[in-house]
Amino acid sequence: MKKYLSLVTFSHTIFAMPFAFIGFFLAINTTSASFSWLKLGLMILCMVLARNAAMAFNRYLDRDIDARNPRTKQRDIPAGRITAKNALLFTIINCFLFIGATWFINLLCFFLSPIALIVVLGYSITKRFTALCHLVLGLGLSLAPIGAYLVVTGEFALLPILFSLAVLCWVSGFDIIYALQDEDFDRAEKLHSIPSYLGKKNALMVSNLLHVLAAAFVMAPLFLTPLSWPYFLGLAIFIGMLIYQHQLVKPNDLSKVNFAFMTTNGIASVAFAACFLFDIYYRTQL
Repeated sequence: MKKYLSLVTFSHTIFAMPFAFIGFFLAINTTSASFSWLKLGLMILCMVLARNAAMAFNRYLDRDIDARNPRTKQRDIPAGRITAKNALLFTIINCFLFIGATWFINLLCFFLSPIALIVVLGYSITKRFTALCHLVLGLGLSLAPIGAYLVVTGEFALLPILFSLAVLCWVSGFDIIYALQDEDFDRAEKLHSIPSYLGKKNALMVSNLLHVLAAAFVMAPLFLTPLSWPYFLGLAIFIGMLIYQHQLVKPNDLSKVNFAFMTTNGIASVAFAACFLFDIYYRTQL
């Protein structure tokens, strides 16, 4: 189990899972839907299964690339801790379990489940032909709030889409920062990324722009639904962490990329979701 948790880098669940909770409780707070422990459990299960499948497939597909990259050659498949065959089997099992779990939610989630898998698994092939691969990763994680909303309501709405757009821009932006480490390797291997295409300085400008858009999208719900001071606190922390990570990483200094990637974005996601949930609780107590 420890090996497979390492294979899928389970700690990175901290990025999308909080936004799934936002989508779930947003649906309960803004519609007539009632809370269900079963649906909450199925939502969490689907999040874990889809992410497991996506990450395991990424590691399987990139195993030869990872073996050649000094930064990634100690990942589980190139290091020999997990075989490529078992990683692929793990991917397939998680895909089938994900589709099966959606059957117990509602028909819309069930019918959309293959499309969700195509998006989250498809990211792994995109860096072979487009520098927009970061946006595809962002799109995959952006399914969390809208997907969780669909678990509760079985229908689309504007508010969760705004949160999904925020996740798309946020994740795409910080993935570009993370990809700065592989600029030279990607260029040598003819792999596509914003840093290898534009260089570090311009890539950071693109990341900045995406994070400005992310900030705009998390502020947009203020104009569509009642929110109070805990949400404003969450906004301040989230936007503050976006600004802070851009202070940490410079074109000529990538020493703090991992801290900017994991710590600042982990804090941003968890704190923002916690403030959103407390906002709902606070307003229901008034």
